[in-house]
This record gives sequence, structure tokens and C-alpha cells, in this order.
Amino acid sequence: MRTPVTDMLGIEFPIFAFSHCRDVVAAVSKAGGLGVLGAVAHSPEQLEIDLDWIEDEIGDRPYGVDLIVPAKYAGDADGGYTMDDIRQLIPAEAVDFVDDILRRYEVPEFPDDGSDTDRRSVGAVSTTSTAAPFSASAAGPQLDIVLAHRAAFVANALGPPPQFMIDKVKEAGRLVGALAGRAVHAERHVQAGVDIIIAQGSEAGGHTGEIGTMVLIPEIVDAVAPVPVLGAGGIGRGRQMAAAMALGAQGVWCGSVWLTTEEAETHPVVKQKMLAATSADTIRSRSLTGKHARMLKSAWTEEWDRTDTPDPLGMPLQPVLTAAAQARIARAAHTPGSGAEKLANYFVGQIVGDMNTSKKSAQVVYDMVEEFIEATQSLAALLEE
Repeated sequence: MRTPVTDMLGIEFPIFAFSHCRDVVAAVSKAGGLGVLGAVAHSPEQLEIDLDWIEDEIGDRPYGVDLIVPAKYAGDADGGYTMDDIRQLIPAEAVDFVDDILRRYEVPEFPDDGSDTDRRSVGAVSTTSTAAPFSASAAGPQLDIVLAHRAAFVANALGPPPQFMIDKVKEAGRLVGALAGRAVHAERHVQAGVDIIIAQGSEAGGHTGEIGTMVLIPEIVDAVAPVPVLGAGGIGRGRQMAAAMALGAQGVWCGSVWLTTEEAETHPVVKQKMLAATSADTIRSRSLTGKHARMLKSAWTEEWDRTDTPDPLGMPLQPVLTAAAQARIARAAHTPGSGAEKLANYFVGQIVGDMNTSKKSAQVVYDMVEEFIEATQSLAALLEE
């Protein structure tokens, strides 16, 4: 299966697999796609460990890394906020609301003996870090580590990549990618020097815009041609891959579909929720990061959606506000029927309705390719008739 992106990266299938789990990244790269490690939650030390492990696993096969550095960020003008700065800006009303949620749902405190390691890192926020989450200050050291390794592709998941990021990646001879939720965003990415655009529709998990994938892909393809475009959002099967490429995409970017694979490190309770969920069981919510992100509906999203409660704070205040609470929820959610279980959720797209069986990541790749072939052959048969 040959497209411009397979030629650019030396891969067999134009399937990009975004995952925070190194096992998924390695499995997809070995299966012929391109595994892309979501590194925002990694400390520099852990990122070094995981990239070394991936390279040992996949040999000379290519892989990528995804960072999150937003285009606009509080404190940019003065060098960026530290974690201490951010904590001082969080209103007491917001802190009290989170504490009230945990109290009403009877989520236990951390043990006093310091034995619980879950409190140290949750999602995209390390509670021990001095650099603010999602900031250029946090991404700079990560980028240096990535470029000291063999990553062939570096993507920014939130807004145009900062110029320092584009310059460093290109100087190292690697490719730069960026996600876009509107055609105008994609045009700005290309003007800045981005090599591959990921057109991400509203159906996707995580941070998304409001335009659906079916409309967005051809708009972006037309706006940035001949720069290659990957389709993203609501894509986890071969028929959806065929549709994306019929709309002009030259590959697909998938994230949610890997969350229920056998290799995925998704919280067991959340994984079971995903396996049982329908495509109607997600919501775009600001309750975890401060920006609209699609995730599973849960008691957590319902609490933040009430009209009589504080609005979520902006990024980066919201993730700092909620990080410790999410750690406590994750630690206690293993108890069936508990309040923590009701609160537990994670980012996932509307494709969750098709994620009904846990498979190996490689099998997901092979199933997508097989169904893609069947779909394109069916279309070709229509033309012959």
C-alpha cells in the first residue's frame, strides 16, 4: 500500500498509531504502520527509558513522538509559569468544588505513609514537576531527548508547532507534523514549515474542534495540497480508512482504537467501560485539561456540566487543579460500584462504539488493512459494473 506518507517514512501501511503506551507504539511499527508515542506525560528520564526500549524492540523500523505545546499559553510573555505560579492562581472556589466531588463520591485520601506512587503523575500532569504542563518549558527537554534518538517523525497535537520546535526537528533531518481542526489552521501549519497535516475531526478523542471528519478532510486537503494529509477522528476500521483516503487523505491517524488493545496501559476499569460503551457515550468537556477534549461520559463530566457549579478553568490551571483528584480516583476505581468507579473516565473518540473486543495491536492493523482492501475492491467493482 503506497502513498506519499509511506514513501516519506519508509512504512508499509499509512496507519499512524498515537498512544501513550510504548508497547502499542512498538507493536504497530513492527506490524508495518508508524507508532507515535504521546510523550506529554513523560518526565525526561522516563522518555529516555521508553525511547531506548522502543528502539530495542523495533530495530531499524521508524516511529514517531507526539508533544503538546499550545499556540497560546498563560505566562508565555514572561517565560512561562511554574507549577508554584499556577497553584497560586487557582481560585479557592475551584479547589473546594473538586474536594466536594471527592467527598460526596467517597474517594479515599492517599495513605499517609508515602507508599502510593499513583499520586506522582496523572494523565498530562506530573505533580512533582516544576515546569507547567503543556508548556514550551516542559517540551524543550523532551524534544532534545527525542532528537537524540531515532524518531523519524515529531508531531505537535495542539496548535501550530513553535518555531523552535520546527527548526530543531528539520535541522535534525526529521519530519514535522501537526494536528488541525480547521482549514485555516492547516494553512498556518504549512506556512510555518510543517511536513504532514493531521486533519482531526470532532469525532476524535482528546482535544478536538467542532467540524466533523467527513467535512474537514477534503477542506484541508484542498487548502494545503500538495502537502500530505492524514485523516483523524472516527477512524478505527478499514472502511473508515478507505473513506478518509477517498476524501483525499494519504493516510490515517488513529488514537482511540488502541486504548482497548491487549498491550494498552488503560486503567482496567476504564478499559471495561470503553468496551461496553456506544458511540453516544462520549462528550467534549473542558473538565480535565481546560480545553475541549472528547472523553467518556462519567459522573466526573456530569459534575462539571452542572449549571450550579464553577466553570472549568483554562489551560494550564485546570489540569493542575484536577491532577491529584484524578490520581485518587484511579487508585480507588478498582472497587466495583464505588464512587471512584463512577467518576473514572479517559479521553476517547466516538469510535469507542466499535471497540467491543480487546485485540493485539498488530491484529488491529491487519484487520484495518484487510477491511480497507475489501472496501476499495467493492468500490472498484461498482465502477466496472
